[in-house]
Amino acid sequence: MRFTSEQRLDGGVLERGVLEREFTLGEIPGILWTPEDASEPAPLILLGHPGGVHRMYPRLAARARRSVAEGFAAATIELPGSGTRPRSPAAEEARTGLRRALKAGEPVDDAIVERLVLPLVDKAVPEWRAVLDALLTLPGICGPVGYSGGVIAIGIRMAVVEPRIAAALLFAGSYVPRAMFEEARQVTVPLHVLLQWDDEGNDRQLALDLFDAFGSAEKTLHANMGGHTGVPQFEGDDAGRFFARHLR
Repeated sequence: MRFTSEQRLDGGVLERGVLEREFTLGEIPGILWTPEDASEPAPLILLGHPGGVHRMYPRLAARARRSVAEGFAAATIELPGSGTRPRSPAAEEARTGLRRALKAGEPVDDAIVERLVLPLVDKAVPEWRAVLDALLTLPGICGPVGYSGGVIAIGIRMAVVEPRIAAALLFAGSYVPRAMFEEARQVTVPLHVLLQWDDEGNDRQLALDLFDAFGSAEKTLHANMGGHTGVPQFEGDDAGRFFARHLR
């Protein structure tokens, strides 16, 4: 793991720029936020997102600052096929089909969702796990580890296959292949799920069915009115309490 930049942000946050490490899919850019003057190692929260770190940076940085203020380290990576990473023609074709169906108000074909999401999950999860290996060797960072955000299908797979994930906050704002519902039943870590009731780019009933499928003994669903980006600010407080309970 090689750090390529470093800057100090307001609020005692140390932001170390891009994480670059060679994998079978090439270099993986990422950002790590840590408490600047921590007296002890900080539990780590992995910040999931739909791709495009530069585009998402303001929201990611706000989430990271909040996590650091609560005593955690936070990290994110660029997803395969996003940002400056090579595009997948098959994924682009499936994404076009998804947007066309949503614009026309038509049901989204399950095959489109599978072509778009399953290859992404298969590529992204091993990358996340490899980056996690590297992050946990750094001074000032420790387990247990939390996963926070989307793509929700990536969060599901991470919660199933990665034993270092102790709790997950999932954003129910993206489609999940029905083939992954069986994986959802294998999730056992505590879950906090956010759902925007009027999300124009999501299937509300599918999200509710998915929540019902999760196998966790502790699972909470917070549903709020509003569109995809309208998650209320107060949900950050509940997220902080959730991770405080399970990562400390």
